Parts: sequence; C-alpha cells; structure tokens
Amino acid sequence: MDEQHFRKAKPDWSAAQYLKFEDERTRPARDLVARVPVAVPRRVVDIGCGPGNSTELLAERWPSAQVSGLDSSPGMIEKARARLPKVAFELADAAAWQPEEPVDVIFANAVFQWLPEHPAIFQRLMGFLAPGGALAVQMPDNMGEPSHRLMRETAAEMPFAEKLEGAARGPLPPVSFYYDLLSPLSDRLDIWHTAYNHPLADAGAIVEWLKSTGLKPFLDPLDADERRFFLTRYTAGIAEAYPKTANGKVLLRFPRLFIVARRAA
Repeated sequence: MDEQHFRKAKPDWSAAQYLKFEDERTRPARDLVARVPVAVPRRVVDIGCGPGNSTELLAERWPSAQVSGLDSSPGMIEKARARLPKVAFELADAAAWQPEEPVDVIFANAVFQWLPEHPAIFQRLMGFLAPGGALAVQMPDNMGEPSHRLMRETAAEMPFAEKLEGAARGPLPPVSFYYDLLSPLSDRLDIWHTAYNHPLADAGAIVEWLKSTGLKPFLDPLDADERRFFLTRYTAGIAEAYPKTANGKVLLRFPRLFIVARRAA
C-alpha cells in the first residue's frame, strides 16, 4: 500500500480514495515481488496489506504458499477480504506484530515510512524469518519532491499553521544506514531506488492521489473551510511545480526505496 499506515488514533484510511490510482500504486509492489529471492516459500505475510492489491501479487507468484495480510485500517482490511476471500487478513499493528512460527517472506509495500522506529522493527522482522527467508520492503523516498515540499510550505503559510505542526513525516535515512543495519543479519542484501514518472490528468489528479496518503495528516486536523483553503493554495502550487506536457498531462515523479534482505540459510 502507498503511504497508508498511520497511527490508529487518526481517522481511518479511505480504501476508495486509495484505489483511484490502483495501477500506479501497484507497480512498485510488482517490482518488489519480482526481486524476492525465495523460490518456494511456505508462509508469506503482507504487512500493511491495504486493500489487498499487493497481497494479490504474492498469491499469484506463490500459489502453493500460505499467504496472509495485516493492516491497522479496518476499511482496508474489509476491502482486502472482499477482494481475496480465500486469504486470511487480520487487523494488526505493524510495529507490534509477531508471527506464531517462522515466516519465509515478510513483504511490506509503502508502510514503514510512517514509523520513525522502523529500523528497529526491521531488525525484529529479520529474526522472524525462517533460514533462507527474505524481508522485502518498499518505502516512498519523496520528501524532497515538490509534492511534499509544498505540503510543508503551504501548511506554514496557513493562519491555522499550529494545527499542522508535526503533520509531515521525516525523510528516510541514507542507503548506507540501511546497509549497515541489515548486512550483519543477511547473507544477501539488495538496496535500490526507482523513480517512477506517472502521467496524470492534471494538477488536481496529483492532489487526489495524495489525499489518501501524504496529504492525509495535513487534512485530518482541519475543519471543512480550512481544508478548502489549504487545498486551494496547495493545488495552485502543484500546478506551477508540475507543468503540463505536450499532450496536456502532468508527470508526477515518485522516487521509492527498495530493500530485500535474505536471512542466511
């Protein structure tokens, strides 16, 4: 799922809003699945499974495996269960989850960027893997992009700026940090970036994309009038930062960090 796992105290995530751009959001998960170096896993777990789009990829690659998913959003779990009725889904916190027995693949698509303590969680998850098992993670690495820079700048300009303090998540650590963190626990460690360029209809479509993810912590604290004011200013900034291409569409550049760590057999 794309930037969806936030604290339980916040309003629930909108699966319908998230799925407006399902194909674009699923591309990184598809790329990550293809790089997992486990041929015949017995147990596969999708952490932060969202509406089940990433879980579906796991079930397709490993049809004989026991595939399950977990998420902290009741709305997302409901959608996932409707989409994949034969797969077991549970409502759970990614930071506290612990399997009953070792897992062969732990998959997490766009969830851990919301948790500042995720480095320690990664170390815990490596300990839950069976020998030869793999931890596969993808996280948006876009805090320096205009889309997210403008969130922070727009928030600071608002007359209700105090409501939005702390809404922005922090940037990810550098690649070398994750290498030093996971290389002692792995016999194979693959870390890479991919920058996707998504053609969208216009600036409004970029805003719609972000409403269910990065913009959500900025919009949740606001009343209806404040949201309209914020979104009007933000959309104007997005239109300037993402000019139209020759065919009238705009390109949303979206860098993502991928990590695949295999536990020694």
